[in-house]
Amino acid sequence: MALPDILKQTRIPVVAAPMFIVSGPELVIAQCKAGIIGTFPALNARPSGTLEKWIVRIKLELAEYQAANPEKVVAPFGVNQICHPSNNRLQEDMEVCVRQEVPIIITSLQANQQVYDATHSYGGIILHDVTNLRHTRKALGMGADGVIAVCAGAGGHAGRLSPFALIPEIREFFDGPILASGSIASGGSVAGALAIGADMAYIGTRFIATAEANAEEGYKQEIIDSTGEDIVYSSLFTGVHGNYLKGSIRRAGMDPDNLPEADKSTMNFGSGGNTDKKAWKDIWGAGQGVGQVDSAPPVGEVIDEMEDEFQEAIARLAKHA
Repeated sequence: MALPDILKQTRIPVVAAPMFIVSGPELVIAQCKAGIIGTFPALNARPSGTLEKWIVRIKLELAEYQAANPEKVVAPFGVNQICHPSNNRLQEDMEVCVRQEVPIIITSLQANQQVYDATHSYGGIILHDVTNLRHTRKALGMGADGVIAVCAGAGGHAGRLSPFALIPEIREFFDGPILASGSIASGGSVAGALAIGADMAYIGTRFIATAEANAEEGYKQEIIDSTGEDIVYSSLFTGVHGNYLKGSIRRAGMDPDNLPEADKSTMNFGSGGNTDKKAWKDIWGAGQGVGQVDSAPPVGEVIDEMEDEFQEAIARLAKHA
Protein backbone atom coordinates (compact mmCIF):
# COMPACT_ATOMS: atom_id res chain seq x y z
CA MET A 1 0.00 0.00 0.00
CA ALA A 2 1.42 3.39 -0.97
CA LEU A 3 1.71 6.16 1.60
CA PRO A 4 -1.36 8.46 1.36
CA ASP A 5 -0.56 11.68 -0.50
CA ILE A 6 -1.35 13.79 2.56
CA LEU A 7 1.53 12.14 4.45
CA LYS A 8 3.99 12.75 1.61
CA GLN A 9 3.73 16.55 1.87
CA THR A 10 6.80 16.97 4.08
CA ARG A 11 10.48 17.97 3.81
CA ILE A 12 11.46 14.99 5.91
CA PRO A 13 9.17 12.11 6.94
CA VAL A 14 8.18 13.45 10.35
CA VAL A 15 4.91 13.96 12.20
CA ALA A 16 5.12 16.13 15.31
CA ALA A 17 3.30 14.39 18.14
CA PRO A 18 0.38 16.15 19.86
CA MET A 19 1.39 17.07 23.41
CA PHE A 20 -0.97 18.05 26.21
CA ILE A 21 -0.72 21.77 27.02
CA VAL A 22 2.50 22.15 24.97
CA SER A 23 1.01 21.89 21.45
CA GLY A 24 -0.98 24.96 20.43
CA PRO A 25 -1.56 26.89 17.21
CA GLU A 26 1.82 28.65 17.37
CA LEU A 27 3.74 25.39 17.56
CA VAL A 28 1.63 23.61 14.93
CA ILE A 29 1.87 26.50 12.47
CA ALA A 30 5.65 26.68 12.92
CA GLN A 31 5.99 22.92 12.39
CA CYS A 32 3.90 22.95 9.21
CA LYS A 33 5.72 25.99 7.83
CA ALA A 34 9.01 24.21 8.50
CA GLY A 35 7.82 21.25 6.44
CA ILE A 36 6.71 18.60 8.94
CA ILE A 37 3.17 17.61 9.93
CA GLY A 38 2.08 19.50 13.06
CA THR A 39 -0.62 18.20 15.39
CA PHE A 40 -2.31 19.10 18.67
CA PRO A 41 -4.78 17.47 21.07
CA ALA A 42 -8.33 18.75 20.70
CA LEU A 43 -8.48 18.95 24.51
CA ASN A 44 -5.78 21.63 24.51
CA ALA A 45 -8.28 24.08 23.06
CA ARG A 46 -10.11 25.28 26.16
CA PRO A 47 -12.95 26.09 26.49
CA SER A 48 -14.30 23.69 23.88
CA GLY A 49 -15.52 26.48 21.60
CA THR A 50 -11.89 27.45 21.09
CA LEU A 51 -11.15 24.38 18.95
CA GLU A 52 -12.79 25.71 15.81
CA LYS A 53 -11.02 29.05 16.19
CA TRP A 54 -7.67 27.26 16.43
CA ILE A 55 -8.33 25.16 13.34
CA VAL A 56 -9.50 28.15 11.30
CA ARG A 57 -6.41 30.13 12.34
CA ILE A 58 -4.06 27.28 11.43
CA LYS A 59 -5.66 26.80 8.01
CA LEU A 60 -5.66 30.53 7.25
CA GLU A 61 -2.07 31.20 8.31
CA LEU A 62 -0.74 28.17 6.44
CA ALA A 63 -2.65 29.09 3.29
CA GLU A 64 -1.33 32.65 3.43
CA TYR A 65 2.23 31.44 4.00
CA GLN A 66 2.03 28.98 1.10
CA ALA A 67 0.66 31.66 -1.22
CA ALA A 68 3.53 33.98 -0.28
CA ASN A 69 6.10 31.18 -0.50
CA PRO A 70 5.06 28.85 -3.34
CA GLU A 71 8.50 27.23 -3.42
CA LYS A 72 8.24 26.06 0.21
CA VAL A 73 6.99 22.67 1.37
CA VAL A 74 4.12 23.51 3.74
CA ALA A 75 2.93 20.37 5.51
CA PRO A 76 -0.64 19.54 6.56
CA PHE A 77 -1.84 19.46 10.17
CA GLY A 78 -3.76 17.04 12.33
CA VAL A 79 -5.88 16.88 15.48
CA ASN A 80 -5.57 14.27 18.22
CA GLN A 81 -8.80 12.88 19.67
CA ILE A 82 -8.71 11.04 23.02
CA CYS A 83 -11.34 8.33 22.57
CA HIS A 84 -11.56 7.42 26.25
CA PRO A 85 -15.05 7.36 27.82
CA SER A 86 -14.08 10.12 30.27
CA ASN A 87 -13.57 12.57 27.39
CA ASN A 88 -17.02 14.13 27.33
CA ARG A 89 -16.01 16.52 24.54
CA LEU A 90 -15.31 13.86 21.92
CA GLN A 91 -18.54 14.11 19.94
CA GLU A 92 -18.58 17.91 19.97
CA ASP A 93 -14.92 18.13 18.98
CA MET A 94 -15.37 15.63 16.16
CA GLU A 95 -18.28 17.66 14.79
CA VAL A 96 -15.88 20.60 14.55
CA CYS A 97 -13.21 18.48 12.84
CA VAL A 98 -15.74 17.18 10.30
CA ARG A 99 -17.03 20.67 9.60
CA GLN A 100 -13.49 21.96 9.11
CA GLU A 101 -12.36 18.80 7.27
CA VAL A 102 -9.23 18.31 9.34
CA PRO A 103 -7.01 16.22 7.05
CA ILE A 104 -5.47 13.95 9.73
CA ILE A 105 -7.11 12.65 12.90
CA ILE A 106 -4.94 10.84 15.45
CA THR A 107 -6.88 8.64 17.86
CA SER A 108 -5.53 7.56 21.24
CA LEU A 109 -6.36 5.09 24.02
CA GLN A 110 -9.27 3.45 22.18
CA ALA A 111 -10.25 2.77 18.59
CA ASN A 112 -13.60 4.43 17.89
CA GLN A 113 -15.76 3.43 14.93
CA GLN A 114 -17.82 6.62 14.98
CA VAL A 115 -14.69 8.77 14.85
CA TYR A 116 -13.26 6.66 12.03
CA ASP A 117 -16.45 6.83 9.98
CA ALA A 118 -16.83 10.56 10.54
CA THR A 119 -13.25 11.21 9.43
CA HIS A 120 -13.57 9.07 6.33
CA SER A 121 -16.84 10.79 5.39
CA TYR A 122 -14.94 13.84 4.10
CA GLY A 123 -11.75 12.07 2.99
CA GLY A 124 -9.63 12.51 6.13
CA ILE A 125 -7.27 9.79 7.33
CA ILE A 126 -7.01 8.08 10.72
CA LEU A 127 -3.74 7.30 12.47
CA HIS A 128 -4.12 5.33 15.72
CA ASP A 129 -1.70 5.08 18.65
CA VAL A 130 -0.77 1.46 19.42
CA THR A 131 1.58 -0.21 21.89
CA ASN A 132 1.02 -3.87 20.98
CA LEU A 133 -0.26 -6.17 18.23
CA ARG A 134 -3.72 -6.64 19.76
CA HIS A 135 -4.45 -2.92 19.67
CA THR A 136 -3.02 -2.72 16.16
CA ARG A 137 -5.25 -5.45 14.77
CA LYS A 138 -8.32 -3.97 16.44
CA ALA A 139 -7.74 -0.47 15.05
CA LEU A 140 -6.98 -1.72 11.55
CA GLY A 141 -10.05 -3.96 11.66
CA MET A 142 -12.17 -0.89 12.39
CA GLY A 143 -10.70 1.03 9.47
CA ALA A 144 -7.68 2.94 10.73
CA ASP A 145 -5.54 4.06 7.77
CA GLY A 146 -2.28 3.75 9.66
CA VAL A 147 -0.80 3.19 13.09
CA ILE A 148 1.64 4.97 15.34
CA ALA A 149 3.86 2.44 17.11
CA VAL A 150 4.34 4.12 20.49
CA CYS A 151 7.38 2.22 21.72
CA ALA A 152 9.60 2.15 24.78
CA GLY A 153 11.15 5.51 25.53
CA ALA A 154 8.39 7.66 24.00
CA GLY A 155 7.25 10.71 25.94
CA GLY A 156 3.88 10.67 27.68
CA HIS A 157 1.86 7.47 27.42
CA ALA A 158 4.21 4.84 26.01
CA GLY A 159 4.50 1.12 25.52
CA ARG A 160 7.14 -1.31 26.76
CA LEU A 161 8.26 -2.82 23.44
CA SER A 162 11.34 -1.75 21.51
CA PRO A 163 10.62 -0.35 18.04
CA PHE A 164 12.97 -3.07 16.76
CA ALA A 165 10.42 -5.59 18.04
CA LEU A 166 7.03 -3.95 17.45
CA ILE A 167 7.45 -2.35 14.03
CA PRO A 168 8.71 -5.45 12.16
CA GLU A 169 5.93 -7.52 13.76
CA ILE A 170 3.27 -5.06 12.60
CA ARG A 171 4.85 -4.95 9.16
CA GLU A 172 4.39 -8.71 8.81
CA PHE A 173 0.62 -8.24 8.38
CA PHE A 174 0.17 -4.54 7.52
CA ASP A 175 1.64 -2.80 4.49
CA GLY A 176 0.10 0.63 5.19
CA PRO A 177 1.49 3.65 7.04
CA ILE A 178 3.46 2.92 10.21
CA LEU A 179 4.90 5.77 12.26
CA ALA A 180 7.67 5.08 14.78
CA SER A 181 7.61 6.78 18.17
CA GLY A 182 10.14 6.51 20.98
CA SER A 183 13.34 8.46 21.74
CA ILE A 184 13.51 10.05 18.27
CA ALA A 185 15.08 13.49 18.53
CA SER A 186 17.47 13.74 15.55
CA GLY A 187 17.52 13.25 11.81
CA GLY A 188 19.68 10.18 12.27
CA SER A 189 16.97 8.58 14.39
CA VAL A 190 14.41 9.43 11.69
CA ALA A 191 16.53 7.52 9.18
CA GLY A 192 16.81 4.66 11.65
CA ALA A 193 13.02 4.47 11.95
CA LEU A 194 12.76 4.09 8.18
CA ALA A 195 15.49 1.47 8.17
CA ILE A 196 13.49 -0.87 10.42
CA GLY A 197 10.31 -0.60 8.37
CA ALA A 198 8.48 2.54 9.47
CA ASP A 199 7.29 5.10 6.93
CA MET A 200 7.64 8.15 9.14
CA ALA A 201 8.95 9.22 12.54
CA TYR A 202 6.71 10.60 15.27
CA ILE A 203 8.50 13.17 17.43
CA GLY A 204 7.30 14.97 20.55
CA THR A 205 9.90 15.72 23.22
CA ARG A 206 12.30 17.58 20.91
CA PHE A 207 9.61 20.20 20.27
CA ILE A 208 8.97 20.96 23.94
CA ALA A 209 12.27 22.86 23.99
CA THR A 210 11.44 25.24 21.15
CA ALA A 211 10.54 28.91 21.09
CA GLU A 212 6.96 28.29 19.92
CA ALA A 213 6.05 25.56 22.44
CA ASN A 214 3.48 26.41 25.10
CA ALA A 215 5.70 25.16 27.91
CA GLU A 216 7.06 26.89 30.99
CA GLU A 217 10.67 28.02 30.74
CA GLY A 218 11.48 25.69 33.63
CA TYR A 219 10.06 22.76 31.64
CA LYS A 220 12.13 23.64 28.59
CA GLN A 221 15.25 24.01 30.68
CA GLU A 222 14.72 20.66 32.38
CA ILE A 223 14.40 19.03 28.94
CA ILE A 224 17.75 20.59 28.02
CA ASP A 225 19.42 19.59 31.29
CA SER A 226 18.13 16.00 31.45
CA THR A 227 19.40 12.70 30.07
CA GLY A 228 17.59 9.48 29.32
CA GLU A 229 18.32 8.33 32.87
CA ASP A 230 16.15 11.16 34.19
CA ILE A 231 12.98 9.63 32.74
CA VAL A 232 10.57 7.71 34.99
CA TYR A 233 8.04 5.20 33.63
CA SER A 234 4.92 5.19 35.84
CA SER A 235 1.17 4.61 35.74
CA LEU A 236 0.49 6.73 38.85
CA PHE A 237 -0.43 9.99 37.24
CA THR A 238 -3.07 8.94 34.69
CA GLY A 239 -3.66 5.23 35.21
CA VAL A 240 -1.73 4.33 32.04
CA HIS A 241 2.06 3.96 31.99
CA GLY A 242 3.89 6.98 30.72
CA ASN A 243 7.30 8.64 30.82
CA TYR A 244 7.95 11.70 33.00
CA LEU A 245 10.82 13.91 34.13
CA LYS A 246 12.27 12.97 37.54
CA GLY A 247 12.80 16.57 38.54
CA SER A 248 9.13 17.49 38.19
CA ILE A 249 8.13 14.46 40.28
CA ARG A 250 10.54 15.48 43.05
CA ARG A 251 9.23 19.05 43.07
CA ALA A 252 5.74 17.64 43.48
CA GLY A 253 6.91 16.08 46.75
CA MET A 254 7.20 12.48 45.58
CA ASP A 255 10.05 10.02 45.34
CA PRO A 256 10.50 9.17 41.63
CA ASP A 257 12.20 5.90 42.56
CA ASN A 258 9.30 4.69 44.74
CA LEU A 259 6.02 5.53 43.04
CA PRO A 260 2.90 3.42 43.61
CA GLU A 261 1.02 1.96 40.67
CA ALA A 262 -2.42 3.15 39.58
CA ASP A 263 -5.25 1.19 38.02
CA LYS A 264 -6.22 1.96 34.42
CA SER A 265 -9.87 2.29 35.50
CA THR A 266 -8.94 5.46 37.39
CA MET A 267 -8.10 7.33 34.20
CA ASN A 268 -10.26 10.42 33.88
CA PHE A 269 -9.63 13.12 31.31
CA GLY A 270 -12.15 15.34 33.02
CA SER A 271 -10.22 15.42 36.31
CA GLY A 272 -6.67 16.01 35.10
CA GLY A 273 -5.05 13.09 36.85
CA ASN A 274 -4.82 10.83 39.86
CA THR A 275 -2.77 13.01 42.22
CA ASP A 276 -2.97 16.53 43.64
CA LYS A 277 -0.19 17.45 41.24
CA LYS A 278 -1.56 16.93 37.74
CA ALA A 279 0.01 15.11 34.83
CA TRP A 280 1.31 17.39 32.06
CA LYS A 281 0.72 20.60 34.10
CA ASP A 282 2.83 19.77 37.18
CA ILE A 283 4.30 16.37 36.31
CA TRP A 284 6.11 17.00 33.06
CA GLY A 285 6.08 14.35 30.36
CA ALA A 286 9.18 13.62 28.27
CA GLY A 287 10.79 10.76 26.38
CA GLN A 288 14.21 9.19 26.67
CA GLY A 289 15.44 11.29 23.75
CA VAL A 290 15.95 14.28 26.09
CA GLY A 291 19.68 13.64 26.15
CA GLN A 292 19.87 14.78 22.52
CA VAL A 293 18.29 18.17 23.29
CA ASP A 294 20.68 20.96 24.27
CA SER A 295 18.88 24.16 23.23
CA ALA A 296 15.45 25.71 22.67
CA PRO A 297 15.60 27.44 19.26
CA PRO A 298 12.70 28.23 16.92
CA VAL A 299 11.12 25.17 15.27
CA GLY A 300 12.46 26.16 11.85
CA GLU A 301 16.04 25.84 13.09
CA VAL A 302 15.32 22.44 14.61
CA ILE A 303 13.95 21.14 11.31
CA ASP A 304 16.84 22.60 9.29
CA GLU A 305 19.27 20.73 11.53
CA MET A 306 17.18 17.58 11.51
CA GLU A 307 17.03 17.57 7.71
CA ASP A 308 20.84 17.86 7.51
CA GLU A 309 21.22 15.00 10.00
CA PHE A 310 18.71 12.91 8.06
CA GLN A 311 20.56 13.35 4.77
CA GLU A 312 23.91 12.59 6.45
CA ALA A 313 22.46 9.40 7.94
CA ILE A 314 21.06 8.29 4.58
CA ALA A 315 24.47 8.88 3.01
CA ARG A 316 26.16 6.79 5.73
CA LEU A 317 23.73 3.96 5.16
CA ALA A 318 24.31 4.11 1.42
CA LYS A 319 28.02 3.44 1.96
CA HIS A 320 27.11 0.07 3.45
CA ALA A 321 24.70 -0.89 0.67
